Amino acid sequence: MMRTILAAVLLSGAVAKAAIASEPSPELIAYGKMLVEAGDCAGCHTADPAKPFAGGKRIDTPFGAIYAPNLTPDRQTGIGGWADADFTRALRYGVAPDGSNYYPAFPYPYFTRMTKDDTLAIRAYLGTLAPVASRNKPPDLRWPFGHRGLMRAWNYLFFKPGLFEPDQDKSAAWNRGGYLVTGLGHCGACHTPKNYFGADKEAQALSGSEVGGWFAPRLDGAARSGLKSWSAEDITEYLQSGRNAKSHAGGLMAEVVVGATSKMSDADVQAIAVYLKSLPPARREPTVTPPNDAEMKAGQVIYARLCIACHEADGAGAPRIYPPLPANALLQSINPSSTLRIILDGARTVTTPRAPNTGEMPAYAKQLSDEQIAAVTNYMRNSWGNAAPLVTPAQVAKARKQEP
Repeated sequence: MMRTILAAVLLSGAVAKAAIASEPSPELIAYGKMLVEAGDCAGCHTADPAKPFAGGKRIDTPFGAIYAPNLTPDRQTGIGGWADADFTRALRYGVAPDGSNYYPAFPYPYFTRMTKDDTLAIRAYLGTLAPVASRNKPPDLRWPFGHRGLMRAWNYLFFKPGLFEPDQDKSAAWNRGGYLVTGLGHCGACHTPKNYFGADKEAQALSGSEVGGWFAPRLDGAARSGLKSWSAEDITEYLQSGRNAKSHAGGLMAEVVVGATSKMSDADVQAIAVYLKSLPPARREPTVTPPNDAEMKAGQVIYARLCIACHEADGAGAPRIYPPLPANALLQSINPSSTLRIILDGARTVTTPRAPNTGEMPAYAKQLSDEQIAAVTNYMRNSWGNAAPLVTPAQVAKARKQEP
């Protein structure tokens, strides 16, 4: 009897030691936290700031809305009951533990490039969060997109699973940047145009796309509307502070800067810059027909009345306070959505630890008509050496109807 008890005690001790040994190390948890921040997971999976990662945030798509699920370790409504293999399969292949498919608004087509070790580091960090009971909401998608079985066909046509493949002819920084941009950072989810089925147009990767009423600009080397005129240092400063001498972050990108890139290590942000600066233009910029003289004069009058005090007569502005307008890539984008959003709704400079001072631009939705906003937009997009397609009052009217 005594031997049995002793054996049981020894066995329980061995099990306890094994359990302790299997606990994630503080270093692994810290690394997972860094990855979670780099992927801006909280940006989609937090509806209530008091309940981080508990899900419930509405994500609108061209096909309807989905709601981000609960990532806390609650066993009933979160991921607390998942095995490591379940988590890796969800992240890299878009398949839930019950075998159902996620929709690609969850960016598994990018996360598939992540290593298993990185997925498990993310899981280790999420396991340290406070469990929150928050049941996942069903999607609100138009027929027939609510049938998850359709995702099997979508995956067959558009999903290419596989790890990021380093280029041995490139530097370590370039490969790290490529891993972050095309994988964990899922930059193409916003910055790559989509086809009719919501899949990336791979031949036009990172050449800009409309998302949420804004235009996520080109990240390739296009001369007017891309990053050709930006240095790697410009890109690094922008991602770390939300502004640089050429532009300021606004809209969804401001959220990404605050929640993700401003928290990343210097080495990772610099690696992203190295990778982006290597990208050639993915598509041609359009041939531009300049506005007629009447349109330019009408826009100039409005600019002189409302804009010149901050942006100066030559558009130079005050770099890092009021963004300059000449050679401004976002201003010259083929799609004017972001410019119209800023004019209609106003803007506030994002604040980060590296750039805590604020700046504001008033909203002009009530002060200016559709025709006036089109005129001043066309003036700015085609002055000081800029060149961009004409904006019509109808485009302004459409943007006006969209919620900011």
